[in-house]
Amino acid sequence: MIFKFQQYHSRLLVRVLFLFVTLCFASFFLIKGKGWYIYLAIVIPIIIFQLIDFFRFHKKAQDEVAQFVESVHYRDFSRYFDVKRAPLELQPLRKGFNEINTTFKVISKERETQYQYLQKILELVDTGILSYEHETLEVVWMNESLKRLMGIPYLKTIHSLERRDAELYRAIYALRPGEHKIVSITRDKNAQKVLISATAFQTDEKVYKLMAFQNVDEALDETEAKAWQKLLSVMTHEIMNSVAPISSLADTLKNRLQHSSKHIGDKTGTVEDLELGIETIKRRSEGLLKFAETYRNLNKITTLNLNKVYVRDLFENLHQLMQPTLVQKNIELEVILKDPDLMLQVDTNLVEQVLINLIVNAIEAVKEAEEPRITLSATHSYNNKVILKVADNGAGIPDEVLDKIFIPFFSTKKSGSGIGLSLCKQIMMLHKGNIQVQSEEAKGTTFLLYF
Repeated sequence: MIFKFQQYHSRLLVRVLFLFVTLCFASFFLIKGKGWYIYLAIVIPIIIFQLIDFFRFHKKAQDEVAQFVESVHYRDFSRYFDVKRAPLELQPLRKGFNEINTTFKVISKERETQYQYLQKILELVDTGILSYEHETLEVVWMNESLKRLMGIPYLKTIHSLERRDAELYRAIYALRPGEHKIVSITRDKNAQKVLISATAFQTDEKVYKLMAFQNVDEALDETEAKAWQKLLSVMTHEIMNSVAPISSLADTLKNRLQHSSKHIGDKTGTVEDLELGIETIKRRSEGLLKFAETYRNLNKITTLNLNKVYVRDLFENLHQLMQPTLVQKNIELEVILKDPDLMLQVDTNLVEQVLINLIVNAIEAVKEAEEPRITLSATHSYNNKVILKVADNGAGIPDEVLDKIFIPFFSTKKSGSGIGLSLCKQIMMLHKGNIQVQSEEAKGTTFLLYF
């Protein structure tokens, strides 16, 4: 290409030299006087022709450069400069332009490929990505994971997020580059814990803020579950070690008292009172042992017997099992399954235990409803997870209680042990799934099982 441009410069130099030589002759004839004017009359048209030719040559080159600059300005690297039909002196220039365009085209294609590659990677990752201009707060880009996580198809500026979730907006706005913060995002009445990370970069004299949103619900649930398992293990061990001797001693004392009562004249009823007291101690000790044994079962479920099962078969088994109780209590059970071929790979016995527990809770919740109804359904979520739902039109769960119902030992029932929902959550976590609850007082409750 350098050689071709050198050819162009050579042609330009030749024209300049010819023009210089012609001007020298014209000057010589002019100095010589009248006898030489006839030669001057011949040279002047030649000079005029050379000047016109030089102007045209320069104008053509200028037009070619202008067209090339225009194609670069609009990034039209597909433009082709016809070399064969060009004047001989412009052919090297056009060849050079075509080579430059080809080089730009290759570079542009490589950049486009890298951009598409990066975009596909960011679309595939589970982490939500948001980028916006720091000064104007105008959103530059957000990936599909973030759109699904927040349930927002589009954001023009960060300010528009304030109307949807004021707490999240304040957290994003206040977060500085290099900082992290866990916030709660509510979508479809489901609260999710999200870790937000921030960084910043500068390009074209503009500062951009890049935010990463990572759902840490499962990680927090797993950490919390492990903490409870350790606590339950220590607690049940201590309770059983302490209470078992008391129960055994109470049983021994009761037997010895019954054996000795035949030889004791008990007219005041003291022996009978002692027997009653020892029996109470024995009964309560056995109750505590059963209580500890029940909670110890939370830690026993560690492996799964996974099998593929149709959801319709799962629902049919539950319907047959619970139907007598539902008929007796005059409760309607509605089963909704739009896809009869929907399948799950689960431990059938454990998942049935979860569903039975939720239906039993629903039966308790709708006992005072005018038209008690429980709905059992299955659907696909936005990220193609299978969701089983157990919904009721009962009294609902108060907001102050809602975030505590999966905690071991916690129960709103007078006779409840607080193990049922804790066990449900552990079973779902073993399936790499999750359980969530939506509830509104006086309208009902829905439990969602995500597989």
